[in-house]
Amino acid sequence: MALLHIIFAGRVQGVGFRRFVKNKADEFGVKGFVRNLADGTVEVMAEGDEEVLKAFMEAIEEGPPLASVNGLRYEFLDKEGGYNEFKIEY
Repeated sequence: MALLHIIFAGRVQGVGFRRFVKNKADEFGVKGFVRNLADGTVEVMAEGDEEVLKAFMEAIEEGPPLASVNGLRYEFLDKEGGYNEFKIEY
């Protein structure tokens, strides 16, 4: 298992981004969470097989149709998150 941390910047809040990520996470069988941050970015923490996480990140990197991602930072962390499901955090 691997843990992937992603921060999306741009027009990523108020455009269905969290729901989009949640739906993709469910498709890929990824566990973790997605949430809006106070600075206008969106944070994703995803746990799963590293190859699955790479495919998941590729699937979400542009976001939903109304989003405009103009920055993305990510890192693979060498630890487990212990998530049971993928949630939208409010």
